Amino acid sequence: MAQLDSIGTPEQLRDPNYFPAIHKAVPLGIQHVLAMFVSNVTPAIIVAGAAGFGFGSNSPDFPEMIYMIQMAMFFAGIATLIQTIGIGPIGAKLPVVQGTSFAFLPIMIPLVAGKGVDAMAALFGGVIIGGIFHMLLGTVIGRIRFALPPLVTGLVVLMIGLALVKVGIQYAAGGVPAMSKPEFGSLQNWSVALVVIAVTLGLKFFARGMVSVSAILLGILAGYAVAYMLGMVSFGNIERAAMWRVPNPFHFGFEFSVAAVLGFCLMAFVSAVETVGDVSGITKGGAGREATEEEIVGATYADGLGTAVAGVFGSLPNTSFSQNVGLIAMTGVMSRHVVTIGALFLIVCGLMPKVGAAISTIPIEVLGGGVIVMFGMVASAGVSMLADVDWNRRNMMIFATSLSVGLGLQLVPSAVQYLPETARILLTSGLLPAAFLAIILNLILPEELPE
Repeated sequence: MAQLDSIGTPEQLRDPNYFPAIHKAVPLGIQHVLAMFVSNVTPAIIVAGAAGFGFGSNSPDFPEMIYMIQMAMFFAGIATLIQTIGIGPIGAKLPVVQGTSFAFLPIMIPLVAGKGVDAMAALFGGVIIGGIFHMLLGTVIGRIRFALPPLVTGLVVLMIGLALVKVGIQYAAGGVPAMSKPEFGSLQNWSVALVVIAVTLGLKFFARGMVSVSAILLGILAGYAVAYMLGMVSFGNIERAAMWRVPNPFHFGFEFSVAAVLGFCLMAFVSAVETVGDVSGITKGGAGREATEEEIVGATYADGLGTAVAGVFGSLPNTSFSQNVGLIAMTGVMSRHVVTIGALFLIVCGLMPKVGAAISTIPIEVLGGGVIVMFGMVASAGVSMLADVDWNRRNMMIFATSLSVGLGLQLVPSAVQYLPETARILLTSGLLPAAFLAIILNLILPEELPE
């Protein structure tokens, strides 16, 4: 990684409008892509797998998985450009990296579980409408932050991680579609997943710089190499994939689903708060100042617009990526043009099905090792946010009640089997009932409990 004193003066490094020399800006932009690449494409693979898209080339739905991987890259790039370049008041005009959000997975998985391509129209209807609603939050984001203190946001992030750890274990053992097969949970499957975990942890704690930041990506590459030696990797799909493919409007159709629309609109609050935190982290870590109201509002507008546009073309919701906030603090380079270069790289990759086909060759067990770490990190981030909470009796009761109801409904979905389908999908996500209870109880309960 280039030394900071060779990139620019301290004043230039803190300036979002500074453009380093191109031979220095390009590797810095690629660093941002490497830091977020795996996390960006993983939700598309998980949603496709939950819907029942085949992981093998013989599945009729397999090309749809490749398309979703493509769009995850392409629209992460487009959404990032909206943030860095801006469209009028839309966009923070800061080095904000956008990518596919894990936060929406607990909502998306129940919507599509086992329903195949037919469920995608309703899913993307929810993505589009939820994105438009997210944009509207930009007009009030400053006034609603009071309702989302660390007690609420920490609980929500913790619930996201807890809701997803099951997926990580299933993938490491052989994948959801393989659960009925005798090799599910085999020593070979777990060995590959454990290689990913071991290499990731080793690099994260014993390496420095970009190697440490890209630990999960490098761990997956190590697991991929082991899986290849064990005969678990096939490259046939790369050969059959086209060289170029442009995004297709309403590729999966559009359908209005109450459950999808409500779920995505409610989760937009969480995503908006996450983006506010990331923008604040960027300005503090890169420039040593607080984010302006204009930057926060612009980032929220861009978050929603990027999600709505992505939904039109069959891509999942976008949000700001926290790992790239850490990368800015590490490099000290605040230039939005550096991130723009990374966004252009993502867009080019998203136009090439062969890149998506190459990603699809990663065995599900390898991906499982990576997401075990990633989802655990999501839960850990929630715990870290909860560390800022004053743990008095009131807050402990709010947390206990919200966590018990949310996690309990997720673990025992049959407890609400007689409710209408829309209510059942929303409640069994676990995340939404926990968030709703925490917000309401925090607003209505008195600050002091009677002695």
